Amino acid sequence: MTRPVRRRTLLAAAGTAAAGALAGTPPALATLRAPDAGATGFASFRWLGVAGWQIRTPGAHLLVDPYLTRFDTGLARGRFTPTTGLTVDPTAVDAALGPADGAGRVTATLVTHTHWDHFGDVPHIAGTRGGTVFTTLTGYHLAQSLGVAASQVAVLKGGEEIVLGDLVVRAIRSLHSRSGNGGVLFPGVRHTVPPAPATVADLPEGDTLAYLLRAPSGRSVLLLGASDFDDVSLRGLRPDAVAVPVPANDVTSEYAARLMDVLGGPRLVVPVHWDHFEAPPTDPPTVQDEKTAGQLRATVSAIRRASPRTRVVVPDYRTPLELL
Repeated sequence: MTRPVRRRTLLAAAGTAAAGALAGTPPALATLRAPDAGATGFASFRWLGVAGWQIRTPGAHLLVDPYLTRFDTGLARGRFTPTTGLTVDPTAVDAALGPADGAGRVTATLVTHTHWDHFGDVPHIAGTRGGTVFTTLTGYHLAQSLGVAASQVAVLKGGEEIVLGDLVVRAIRSLHSRSGNGGVLFPGVRHTVPPAPATVADLPEGDTLAYLLRAPSGRSVLLLGASDFDDVSLRGLRPDAVAVPVPANDVTSEYAARLMDVLGGPRLVVPVHWDHFEAPPTDPPTVQDEKTAGQLRATVSAIRRASPRTRVVVPDYRTPLELL
């Protein structure tokens, strides 16, 4: 049976091999507080776990894939159960985001795709904290089935540039990562409002987006929600920083190297989607399982080989990062 792996254990336990793979990756929280070179402090990015982010600027409060309810589907134990019932934990949401009134109000929530670990808490957050939900056609229909008014949900296809407070957000056509057999978990698109989803299998991928956030300074951050991408859609963007989901396998050819190449070697990479999101959050975060720990090491190593000047920062739930 696989077990969650402590991040500090991951960085230290494998001796010389791990040191080579993760050389320079700062395990200390004090180091994580150091901003990216050139960052102005305009925006605070806080990793929420999985591919989720909370972003605050003087004029906006954005969420990206805010999955904060944690429940066991058997995934980390190698016994994934698709019929696991969907659960929302309002206490966990409040603990992560703060009270729903006042500073907890949301300008917008951006959804990359509609799997449960990206979309599961979104309808609750929309209902309690407001803000427009930007998502795919599938997300538009699923949100309505879970009680969100159609007027509060906006459909994106990729290519749109939207002003949200003092940020410009570009929606980018993207791709979802592949399972070991080469397929996508729970594929499918919802063209109409379905019955309210009851299990994790009732939330299909429903196409995938990525988001480029651009500050008035011209600096930009690319947030990916899954470990694959469309080279054509990313070419020419050249973001300063990018959140890179760690792949579960090696099915996608040269994932990290191709990504660094098409983005022109960003100054900063933040690996995400490696944490154990089926148990209460820990300090420091735990890696989902031994296989994911190996994939994290391999991804960081591939990034360093392909783009030696890129700084890699493994995030912490508590520590804001200055990326813009």
